[in-house]
Amino acid sequence: MSKTVTEAGVPVARKRADIGWRSRLRAFYNGSEGFKGYTLLSPTLLVMLFSMCVPFALMVLMSFWSQIGYEFDTAFTLKNYDKVFAEPVYAKLLVRSLLISATCTFATVIISYPMAYYVAFHVHRHKMIWIILMTLPFWTSYLLRIFTWKVILGFNGAINSGLIGMGLIDKPLEFLLYNPTAIVITLTHAWAAFAILPIYVSLEKIDRSLLEAATDLGDGPVARFLRVTLPLSLPGVIAATVLIFVPTVGDYVTPALVGGPDGVMLANLIQAHFGIINNWPGGSALAIVMMGIVGLIAMLYIWMTRLVVRNIE
Repeated sequence: MSKTVTEAGVPVARKRADIGWRSRLRAFYNGSEGFKGYTLLSPTLLVMLFSMCVPFALMVLMSFWSQIGYEFDTAFTLKNYDKVFAEPVYAKLLVRSLLISATCTFATVIISYPMAYYVAFHVHRHKMIWIILMTLPFWTSYLLRIFTWKVILGFNGAINSGLIGMGLIDKPLEFLLYNPTAIVITLTHAWAAFAILPIYVSLEKIDRSLLEAATDLGDGPVARFLRVTLPLSLPGVIAATVLIFVPTVGDYVTPALVGGPDGVMLANLIQAHFGIINNWPGGSALAIVMMGIVGLIAMLYIWMTRLVVRNIE
């Protein structure tokens, strides 16, 4: 009778099966780049799952509840969503939030593009130092920067004091603070770094030979920029736009500090639902509706810009 057991007492057939299973798993891992990527991202994905997805799922569940005092009624109801779509004030605040965020996004990209362009095309040494210098103001606290703008735009702030000192005005300007304009100015400065960096990376990747070819074909600086540089840098512009638009819609700290009554945004109302109003299910429903609308707008924007880039190419 032939031996069917190894020296360790493990059957040969079982040992061969284990070796074959390990070999197939190793071959699958080595041949699948996607599997490798997900394996490397697994710690981050787990953190995102427990820090973002689980709270979001709880908020979705809570939006179908009711709150009576400090107690939750877990019976399924749609009255929170009915109230969100029925109350005109919610729609008004949402439109205001979208307009302020869109204005802030446009202003930030317009201001950041020349800075990124200069560093990408006209700085040939110590580029990293330039990038650090451009982003250095954003190393401070977000709240500190907002309070700084409150001091600058205030009734007795730096702007009013300077204009009065130069004799240009007799009394302080009251329209600088506590209005949507103050929110746009503050958010534009606060999020500038998030526009400079992606635009700079997109400009840095442009093949300089394409610009030389456009020059040889007779294009001047303006035509070369419009036909070559701007289209090739659109991915960075699109990324910067999304990075700024999505979070600024939900900002409630800046409107609370520099916005005043005319600068209240929808996020301030959501924060109030979880705070002084003490209506968590209502705040959850309002937040989910807002997230859905902002997500649809962002996806529509990305889809339209992709069509534009494809037509340009």
